[in-house]
Amino acid sequence: MGGSQIWLDPREQLTVDEMLKAICVVSANDCTVAMAEHIAGSEEAFVKMMNDKAKELGMNDTTFKNCHGIDEDGHLTSAYDIAIMSRELLTKHPEITKYTTIYMDSLRDGKSQLVNTNKLIRNYDGCTGLKTGSTSIAKFNLSASATRNGLSLISVIMKGETGPIRFAEAKKLLDYGFNNYQYKQLASKDDAVGTCTVNKGLEQSVQAVFKEDYGLLLPKNNSSDIEQNVEIYNNVFAPIKKGDKVGGVTFKSNGEVIGTVTLVSDRDVEKYGLGTMTGKVYTNWFSLLRK
Repeated sequence: MGGSQIWLDPREQLTVDEMLKAICVVSANDCTVAMAEHIAGSEEAFVKMMNDKAKELGMNDTTFKNCHGIDEDGHLTSAYDIAIMSRELLTKHPEITKYTTIYMDSLRDGKSQLVNTNKLIRNYDGCTGLKTGSTSIAKFNLSASATRNGLSLISVIMKGETGPIRFAEAKKLLDYGFNNYQYKQLASKDDAVGTCTVNKGLEQSVQAVFKEDYGLLLPKNNSSDIEQNVEIYNNVFAPIKKGDKVGGVTFKSNGEVIGTVTLVSDRDVEKYGLGTMTGKVYTNWFSLLRK
């Protein structure tokens, strides 16, 4: 393959777990191609999948020509696009950090030693990855990720003159982010904020809970209070399913809307009817008899 590799033998077998470990820790190009062929049938087909995904994510400066990143005419990207791709990986597949935080490991019963090419794993507090890359044309590149106190940041360095320079510059960017910004949790999934009245239901109300977690990136010197305005529907009719929308919460700062979160029902409520009421009466009656 050229570049970084673990010298795969066509006669050996590695698990997907081992392949991912080799790709994330030592940038194993031969494992990358083997995985591409396993997933899509050929590297060419996999590269098409890569370009389709890049387009879907809005990576408008990116064109992939191969799956491993070795220099090739027309194989291009930008720091912004690498950040988009890194964020997608970390948010949609957070289990990737199981591999990107490994500093040293081994394969083939200890015969192949793996040492992470991302030195920040050892010396930067909260580092979660993510990936190095270097070629003669692209020079030294890095997408570095780290999390502290609930705040996750990504720093992208491209065309560094040396490996140490890329790590030093990535640390500067991450330090700037952690020193000047904070993540403020405003809503936690399934937390109740009020009661929603249900008409014509076997139950008269449900709890209105946050549909999802929600928070904001704020400057550390931001001293303004955040106002929470809750709106819960007052004319909801059964049947209701758990997760159905029953209102919303608007967050404001200095009079301006800074975010909204949907409120949903915390449970199902059946519609009031002769059949359901009869069943409920019998259930209550038998319950009383047992007592």
